[in-house]
Amino acid sequence: MSRLLVKDAHNSTTPLDSILLQGWVRTRRDAKAFSFIELNDGSCLKGLQVIVDATLPDYAQVAKASTGASVEVRGKLVASQGGGQKWEVVAEKFLVLGEADATYPLQKKGHTLEFLREIAHLRPRSNLFGAVFRVRSRLAYAVHQFFQERNFFYVHTPIVTASDAEGAGDMFRVTTLDLANPPKTEDGQIDNAQDFFGKKTFLTVSGQLEGEIFATALSNIYTFGPTFRAENSHTSRHASEFWMIEPEVAFCDLQGNMDLAEAFVKHLIRDAKEHCAADLEFFSKFVDKELMTRLDFVLERPFQRCSYTEAIEILAQSGKTWEHPVSWGDNLQSEHERYLAEEHFKCPVTVYNYPRAIKAFYMRKNDGESAERQTVAAMDLLVPGIGEIIGGSQREERLDLLKEGMALHHLDEKAYWWYLDLRRYGSVPHAGFGLGFERMLMFVTGVANIRDVIPFARTPGTADF
Repeated sequence: MSRLLVKDAHNSTTPLDSILLQGWVRTRRDAKAFSFIELNDGSCLKGLQVIVDATLPDYAQVAKASTGASVEVRGKLVASQGGGQKWEVVAEKFLVLGEADATYPLQKKGHTLEFLREIAHLRPRSNLFGAVFRVRSRLAYAVHQFFQERNFFYVHTPIVTASDAEGAGDMFRVTTLDLANPPKTEDGQIDNAQDFFGKKTFLTVSGQLEGEIFATALSNIYTFGPTFRAENSHTSRHASEFWMIEPEVAFCDLQGNMDLAEAFVKHLIRDAKEHCAADLEFFSKFVDKELMTRLDFVLERPFQRCSYTEAIEILAQSGKTWEHPVSWGDNLQSEHERYLAEEHFKCPVTVYNYPRAIKAFYMRKNDGESAERQTVAAMDLLVPGIGEIIGGSQREERLDLLKEGMALHHLDEKAYWWYLDLRRYGSVPHAGFGLGFERMLMFVTGVANIRDVIPFARTPGTADF
């Protein structure tokens, strides 16, 4: 007999005479003549009630079926006599596969998120984290669906890289050198030529530059993989290891890039609403009561668009006192981004045309501007509750201006020789962006901390599990 998932039992249209269920005990309630067990196997939020009659030969097993124990049940799926559920199971055979004693930490009571992070090996069994990771799985599928249906090719860009796409320098070093006794050159410096790859290498911060190689051959590509930042950041929105989706589109400008980003975000929200309805209902009840209203609001309205210069004027005229005062030429901080999305526009807003000096070397220089107010064709998509969720730009396709941008950011042309070649051989206007998958999950679930939407959080000082 093949196993029936709890999800499929709930969705059954008829009673079933003979089923096999396997899962974990959430609760057990004993009466004189029988016991009620709520069984959950992770396939959906809701457990399934199992009734074990005291006359069963296996009934002695029930005493071992405490919260957290794994069990196997054979029996019948019948219409439920109780309220709040369509089906229940009358057990004919009951077996405890793995016991869980009274030290099992997920007893039926409230647990703080901080406590659950300490037991990340068990927290997927809780209602909240089961729901989070089912949504994460579904949205990962929806990412591929969105791009595959639009004739994008999925490209696997390297995890280990010698180039820094962001020019930020916050990268994790990858080395096999003996740190206690590294090889030295004649002038006493560490001899990186003796390292595994013959040079300094790092964990990637972005697959964008390699993505551009493939966009200039296959036209439309996307990456979806882990990226790493060695920033000593302790906010609820930053992690040292996170997943990023990065489309790159040949023959595309900033306008087309903004259109793609908006369509992408809306697709993911629509998919979650359609395929994760029960889990989203749970989040809207226990995590964020405004969640469904906000998701519907984002789906129904076009995103606002606002230039960086306009954004600075809006912030200056807001009458608010900022923790980080901002003027033209400064980076927007989280408080500014959230004000624009949550209070001023009250919907997602794409801010574009940022100052050249504060953006990456590869972003396309806008024509016809003064040196003091030089901008690039960059864009950031800001959403209520999170702030920036997408960052992207039209890339600089003109060789001379790309070299100028590299000089401005003090980058060595020799290290990017292959990137410059893309502008020498059949260069085209192209654009792309990066969406932080965890930030998108925070938006869709209402869960406020990035540590709670990734299976095993990697943050400064924390690499457990």
